[in-house]
Amino acid sequence: MLKQHLRGSKLVTNRNPLTGRIRCPWAGSKKIYASYHDNEWGIPQHDDQKLFEMLLLEGAQAGLNWITILNKRENYRRCFDGFDPHKIAGYSDARIDQLLQDPGIVRNRLKIRSARTNARAFLAVQEEFNSFNDYIWQFVEGAPRQNAWKSMSQVPASTDESKIISQDLKRRGFTFVGSTICYAFMQATGMVNDHLVSCFRYRTMVR
Repeated sequence: MLKQHLRGSKLVTNRNPLTGRIRCPWAGSKKIYASYHDNEWGIPQHDDQKLFEMLLLEGAQAGLNWITILNKRENYRRCFDGFDPHKIAGYSDARIDQLLQDPGIVRNRLKIRSARTNARAFLAVQEEFNSFNDYIWQFVEGAPRQNAWKSMSQVPASTDESKIISQDLKRRGFTFVGSTICYAFMQATGMVNDHLVSCFRYRTMVR
């Protein structure tokens, strides 16, 4: 995710002059980035609807700056019924066409249709595994992978685990779930701790 989300952001030494706290460099260029970094990114997430939200948003981000999606996030919540997979799975083609006219979201037909496709696949996973959380966290044996990166250049864009997740999601009918998107999803939902060791959030994520 760091490499995915860095597009459009400046690499700066991000030390708060008042608190002395250091954030990951990617969080320093925009206030919205800092808030997302401090309060959400990398925190282990186990709520199915939140996991679905991030899966949808990561897919929408493909090829774009992450700041674009963060700025449109509330619009996505409005347009996609609070990321309720049951409602999205039932969208008609007319509803898809309606969403394509909404300037508050990324108006890409394939991505919008993917939300419906993925909602249906998501519900199938829930039925098979009892929850999407049980399914997705099995790939890291139920606990976040702890890394110890010292610089941004060390952080991978994908890993063997994200490739395995990508392959399995595709097999189950999900779209816009390439290995890089899956790794971004893993980072965002705390399946892996990719805060730099110098970041104040790194120590709070270590289990």
